Amino acid sequence: MLVLSSCGSGSGGSGSSGDQKSSDGGQVTLKMVAADYGDGPGKPNSGETFWKGVVDEFQAANPNIKVEVQVINWNDIDKQVATMVQNGQVPDILQTGDYSGFAKDDMLYKVEEVLSPNVSGDMLQKFAEFGKVDGTAYGIPFVSSARALFYNKELFTKAGISEPPKTWDELKADAEKLKKAGVSQPFGLPLGQEEAQGESFLWMLGNGGGYKDASGKWAINSPQNIETFTYLKGLVNAGLTTPNPGTKDRKTVWEDFGAGKVGMVNGGPMSIPIFDAAGLKDKYGVAPIPGKSGPLDTTLGVMDWIMAFNKNGHAAEIKKFFDFFYTGSAAQKISDTYKLLPVTNGGIQKLSSDEKLKPFLDALPNASFYPFQDPKWADVNPAIKQTIGGAVKDDPAKVLGELQKTADAG
Repeated sequence: MLVLSSCGSGSGGSGSSGDQKSSDGGQVTLKMVAADYGDGPGKPNSGETFWKGVVDEFQAANPNIKVEVQVINWNDIDKQVATMVQNGQVPDILQTGDYSGFAKDDMLYKVEEVLSPNVSGDMLQKFAEFGKVDGTAYGIPFVSSARALFYNKELFTKAGISEPPKTWDELKADAEKLKKAGVSQPFGLPLGQEEAQGESFLWMLGNGGGYKDASGKWAINSPQNIETFTYLKGLVNAGLTTPNPGTKDRKTVWEDFGAGKVGMVNGGPMSIPIFDAAGLKDKYGVAPIPGKSGPLDTTLGVMDWIMAFNKNGHAAEIKKFFDFFYTGSAAQKISDTYKLLPVTNGGIQKLSSDEKLKPFLDALPNASFYPFQDPKWADVNPAIKQTIGGAVKDDPAKVLGELQKTADAG
């Protein structure tokens, strides 16, 4: 399920701006339900505040179309939308982490019916491909996120390091220098249950590995992946990482980086507000993630979706709203407010002057994804979260071999 790769957080609350109306004197009302990427109602970055700005601008340009947005927090949106659908109160537009179930139930417009060709043609093609069911596009990529390496400039200077590492050998050498300079966690390594599948995937990519091979077969215990975790185990044993990585979640390690206890850590654009709030604003840099023999030319890509339901028959009005959203200033506003990334080439171009976002933007068009379209991912993903941290403590081949058995079962 694509909801596994959502960019949003679990924070926030819900609010509604009114009920659906069909039409009134030529005016059409579109009902939209959206996930809250902010900190909840009343906060400066709340979803209500963001969408009010977008809708006010759209309605000024399109006075015959009214858009009513109900914002729901990430913990509740799927459940509440399921209830709406069961009760026949289907919105015109839904923005959330998954579209596929609605597409299989024939409830959605095809993308070509609600998005102009010039807009759909500007989408990052790798992302747009994941919006298809049986070759037909129903889900429209809404926002994306990615990963890169964050490093503490002050700690690097203290340790005599002039630039971020590009290879694993350089990363190990830099970690040794940081340790010698008194840094308690030279490299932040969260392999706890929160997002072990993401951290692991980034390291696998750096050695030409991944959860599957090029032919699409599960390859969790491939020679490349075993070599990757053997390297990581060496870092852990040398005291160059977060202690006991298998018990540490991303949030904790990011907070430690913000507190100046960590020299380097993999993170996303959503890490930036956390690090800035901790007082590191001008004290860290962002670079491509180091691989075994050179920096990654890919990254972990995640995305959320927007879709249009066909029940109320407002395709023309929805198309106007979608075209407005993707060609106007909304992508820039999302980035400024939530540090989420665009899903169009035009959006990437608009943000290209932001130095902190540049490594993420450069890697996005060639992003790599979890194998979430494989039904087995629903079993493999939680198993990875629970056990892969053991691969840097015990025998990597054995731990990865057990995960391979989970993938091959049935």
